[in-house]
Amino acid sequence: MMLNHYFKYSVLILILTFTGFLHAQNTLSGRIVDERTNKEISGVEIFINDNPTSFLTTTTGNFLIKSDSTIYKLRFFKKNFALQTTNITSANTNNLLIKLSQEKVSNIDEVVINNKKTKFKNKKENPAYRIMQEVWKRKRNNGLEKFDSYTFKEYEKIQFDANNLDSTFMKRKVFNKLDFIFDYADSTANGKMALPIFLNESIYENFGENRPYKRNKKLLVAQKTSGFQDNQVISITAKNLYRDINIYDNTLNYFDIGFPSPVGTDGFSTYDYNLIDTVSVRGENAYKIHYQPRRTDVLAFQGYLYIDTDSYAILEATLKSTNKINVNFINAISTELEYDNPDERTFLPKKLVTEIEMTPFSKKKSAKSILAKRSVDYYEYNFNKPLADSVFTRKKVEYDADFVDKDEAYWSQARPDSLSKEEKGVYEMLNKLQETPKFNRIVKVYETLASRYYNVTKGIDLGPITSIYGKNEVEGDRIRLGARTYFGQNDPWRIEFYNAYGFKDKQFKYGVEGRYMFNRVNRFMIGAGTKRDITQLGVQLTTEDGILSRSFASSTVFARGENASLSSINQTSFFTSIEPWKNFQLRIDGTLQSIKSANPSGFNLMYYQDGNLRKTTNDSRVTLSLIARPGARFSQTGVDRYEHGTLAPTIVLKYTRGIEGLFNADFNYNKLQFMFYKPIILGNLGKTFLNFEAGKTFDTVPLALQNVIPGNQSYGIVPNTFAQLNYYEFVADTYTTLHVEHHFNGKILSYLPLIKKLKLREVAFIRAAYGSLSDASKNINVEGFRYSAPDQQIYYEYGFGIENIGFGNIRILRVDFNWRGNYLNRPDVSKFGIKAGFQFNF
Repeated sequence: MMLNHYFKYSVLILILTFTGFLHAQNTLSGRIVDERTNKEISGVEIFINDNPTSFLTTTTGNFLIKSDSTIYKLRFFKKNFALQTTNITSANTNNLLIKLSQEKVSNIDEVVINNKKTKFKNKKENPAYRIMQEVWKRKRNNGLEKFDSYTFKEYEKIQFDANNLDSTFMKRKVFNKLDFIFDYADSTANGKMALPIFLNESIYENFGENRPYKRNKKLLVAQKTSGFQDNQVISITAKNLYRDINIYDNTLNYFDIGFPSPVGTDGFSTYDYNLIDTVSVRGENAYKIHYQPRRTDVLAFQGYLYIDTDSYAILEATLKSTNKINVNFINAISTELEYDNPDERTFLPKKLVTEIEMTPFSKKKSAKSILAKRSVDYYEYNFNKPLADSVFTRKKVEYDADFVDKDEAYWSQARPDSLSKEEKGVYEMLNKLQETPKFNRIVKVYETLASRYYNVTKGIDLGPITSIYGKNEVEGDRIRLGARTYFGQNDPWRIEFYNAYGFKDKQFKYGVEGRYMFNRVNRFMIGAGTKRDITQLGVQLTTEDGILSRSFASSTVFARGENASLSSINQTSFFTSIEPWKNFQLRIDGTLQSIKSANPSGFNLMYYQDGNLRKTTNDSRVTLSLIARPGARFSQTGVDRYEHGTLAPTIVLKYTRGIEGLFNADFNYNKLQFMFYKPIILGNLGKTFLNFEAGKTFDTVPLALQNVIPGNQSYGIVPNTFAQLNYYEFVADTYTTLHVEHHFNGKILSYLPLIKKLKLREVAFIRAAYGSLSDASKNINVEGFRYSAPDQQIYYEYGFGIENIGFGNIRILRVDFNWRGNYLNRPDVSKFGIKAGFQFNF
């Protein structure tokens, strides 16, 4: 009996063991790495036994295989790697470690390493050219695009230092009672001091999906700012300095200016390359190539490329501007890049560090400046893990004021690297400064200049300060004083008003508007306002609908000829708006207004209606606007928000319905309008601004409600207007306009020996308009015979401008030279004109 039991147990154990062995050979797991670097490899094809078809292709460095048949052999294949075969036994079914060895690239000649710059007869003789050819053949894309889904984190740190400080500067009276800040200064290599004055830390979580839908989300989960938590103007100014770049692109975006990339396929037209060494970069052998611009007067970089000797991937790159960089307010730029390369076609960003030296005064290296440094760490990548739809949904909690507030314990765990002693000192110093009245006054001056509003007490700002004085033909000298409520950058409501007085017409004007936002997620808002004012109609086609939008009547202090074509307007408006999708706004405006000439003797707005002569146009209308800003980035979540600098387009579609009889309105009419605006970087050739507008009024309306091709009789530069047109020279039921303006960034003038020292930049532009005006639209106006549309031929203007005029790093003046192309036989036309304006950009 006992032997019988032993036999049964033995048979059971053998069955279980054999079954486990079969199961083990049907289920295998492991990890695939590069034999030389021990880095995980993805994109490996795995073949089972002798099957000619691959069983799977890996998306990460790990694999798991489950098969219905017994597995006795695995083969691993990846391009540029040797085929690896592994026999499977009962002892090696789990946690396999597969090491693939890279095949040597044999299609590149032997390279000669030289520490000195060598001149070659042509680029094909340059060994660096042969290396760069291999880089271009394997031009890599951001690896995020190859995965069905991905997540990763970003840690961003922005620090500002006051640079090149000396003992004389530190003893100035302005630092009385603030001298303790120099205890936190550091000595620099030139023996002067660098004082940290600003530090901002941010942590983002990134979510992306490529299949089945293309969508992504970048969520700010934590932010800490030294002493400026309530001063978002400074924080936004800091973040606006930077753009994300891809070294493999032909053009790199700095300040929305295109710089040629040293890794671009056309790099040899801008740079000289010199192979100088082979070095080890994070355990990998790399070619070290020095590059520098052929001409120092162009916008270009100099530095080093570190290229993997086997895969020809960019491991690291340094970019540094030349001493003759022609960018406003900027003395120098430098960037360091690090990449991971999971396979031969893709890269993943690892680290980005950019330093920008800014000063408004001098290009000298010894000039006192602000050193702005931004470093970004990309980490905790995860791929092909399912993401719920809710991940991409905007949530209310994300817009709460305290959503990004985290304690120091959180930051200690969240930072990839701990703060240095100097960086910790920034927080300590700024906290002390916040308690110093003198420092707060300095900050207040900066805020006033940047925001154009002066804070008089908590919740009340006066301004805008730039609108205090104006002048026009009807009002003469004009004074305008305004105010707004302002409790913080995330206010859910705001009230604004102004009063104005003209010393010639001796009339008071006013405007008031209130807005309230119910929901920060979809920005559901309502608002209402009213105004009585003198304004210049006909200077915009796709007009802004806000009550307190810009009034052009007071903006012209100096003009060619007398402008009498001003209107007196009484207007009341209501609006509601919502963003059902990010950067897409749906807005509905209801407007009641009466319009009449502000100068009847010089500008006639009278018209006929039912045989009666009328001088006032009463209008009741509803406007539906669809506004898209794809790619735009904004800060803050209140009724007003600040926009980050981007190349995002603006697309507007508007439908307006005039309703006769509603509040004594005089006309039924339908109007459709479209606008498209886009800045475009054209490589190292510069940047183009494109603005296209089209519209049609389907019914007969008087001049006060017509589409006026925008003229500009001032001596100032006004965007999207026609410099040589008089106000109301062209009026149209149906119209199209196109403005194309290209900034060459000094590329042409840099070839002229003497002029290039002035660092001037050239601008070229052309403007065109075409439209039609019906006889009915002419006849309804008393002086309709005076008005016509550009229907005989396309009206056009052309010209060029010189910008970047100034001294040192303050080069904000631009002068344009404008020519009128046709319709030259009209009375009082201006065939040529010079206009000037200020540009506060890089």
